[in-house]
Amino acid sequence: MLLGFKTELHPNNQQKTLLAKHAGVARHAYNWGLWLTKNILNHNSNNPDGKLKFPTAIDLHKLLVAMVKPKNYWYYEVSKTAPQYALRYLSEAWKRCFSKVSGQPKFKKKGRDDSFTLDGSISVGFNQIKLPRIGWIKTYEVLPDNVTPKSVTISRKADRWFISFKIETISQNTDKLVDVVGVDLGIKSLATLSTGEVFENAESKRKLESKLSRLQYLNRHKTKFSNSWKKAQLKIAQLHNRIANIRKDTLHKLTTYLAKNHSQIVIEDLNVSGMMANHKLAKAALVYGLL
Repeated sequence: MLLGFKTELHPNNQQKTLLAKHAGVARHAYNWGLWLTKNILNHNSNNPDGKLKFPTAIDLHKLLVAMVKPKNYWYYEVSKTAPQYALRYLSEAWKRCFSKVSGQPKFKKKGRDDSFTLDGSISVGFNQIKLPRIGWIKTYEVLPDNVTPKSVTISRKADRWFISFKIETISQNTDKLVDVVGVDLGIKSLATLSTGEVFENAESKRKLESKLSRLQYLNRHKTKFSNSWKKAQLKIAQLHNRIANIRKDTLHKLTTYLAKNHSQIVIEDLNVSGMMANHKLAKAALVYGLL
């Protein structure tokens, strides 16, 4: 069984610069590929008799090497796999769009969901990992033993860098307390089980949400892109990330408990999209959507 593993990196200043360069190149390649493919689609819609072939990820990479890399020297400062994977993800996004699974892909913005994928010579140590063109980077926690990932994805949240990869693991069966359990997801409490157990919402999350609202209120009149605005934006992003982590931790504890102690879980069927439309129920409905 494949299991996703994600942990925070502890890079030095030089490594932070390299990570940012990789994310920038991946974003540039993705946006360039999106611009090109949109132009091809527009051309084909206006010229039904002279349609151009829609490029694959391999076609896009060949064009990138021929047209983009020679004019942008900073492409050679990072691993070649960063733009390759970016174009591969773009191709997958268009496939989902054409099959009507999702909408058209959107251009990526700097500083928002920065990420890139690497493969090649990757080694895992006790609390460090070696990446192509970057070298050994320390982590804040011990990494799994005897693991050699084929590829890794590195992402940035606020001012923190994270790495994720897949590891092979053996599934474990646990003794069940009750075979079947019903779960009632609520507004005031997170969940109430048919066995009588109640899982409360994290109180600290509510306090942080009030602090977040206050920071956003104070930041509304700052000059955009000024130093004070950038500092405030970083604080807001850090607080957003902290609230998201608390929410994920609470949900993970609930779902782990349910999976370990019950073989069948029954949850009421609710109109989640309708609840999301009601601003008074939207936050509570978000929990239903995540579960």
